[in-house]
Amino acid sequence: MRSRYRVLAPDAAHFVTSTIVAWLPVFTTAARCDILVQSLAYCRTHKGLAIYGWVILDNHFHAILAAPDLPRVMADMKRHTAQRILEQLEAEGCEWLLDQFRYRHAAHKKESEHQVWQEGTHPQAIVSDEMMLQKLEYLQTTRSSAGSSLHRSIGGIRRPMNGSRGPSRCFGVTAGGRDSGSLRLRGRRQCNCRD
Repeated sequence: MRSRYRVLAPDAAHFVTSTIVAWLPVFTTAARCDILVQSLAYCRTHKGLAIYGWVILDNHFHAILAAPDLPRVMADMKRHTAQRILEQLEAEGCEWLLDQFRYRHAAHKKESEHQVWQEGTHPQAIVSDEMMLQKLEYLQTTRSSAGSSLHRSIGGIRRPMNGSRGPSRCFGVTAGGRDSGSLRLRGRRQCNCRD
């Protein structure tokens, strides 16, 4: 089913949600979370993506993002992460998830035999500082409900240290995204994925 939600305010930051098909638990290891985190970092560097905050849960992620062409950036990111997730699952020998992605493949998807992501991102324009703070607090609350673990920082993005355990939750907040808004927040990043 195609999403009825659209980016109607292209200059605004948007709260987006992307969900794995059938809510399957994909982001349960640090390696799988890293695929999404690395893709966000790549899009920030190469596609003009401003990242205000994000959280990765077992079967979906939320983020506050802005880009000159956010729908295209999100489509590219989901296509790339889907391919990388499939490669990671093959390397792990996780056949049951691969079988589910093959089974859940939408009939109109001709370029692949698997479908990893549900269609759409449910973008909601952030229209005020109050709404931005509300969404950032939501990301923090979602992350906080999982507990915490030890971390190491690599390239400005935090990942769990080997041996850390806990529910799959990655979290990041950056200050100001493009440094053009009136919102001033101290940057925080945290990742609580299982290794």
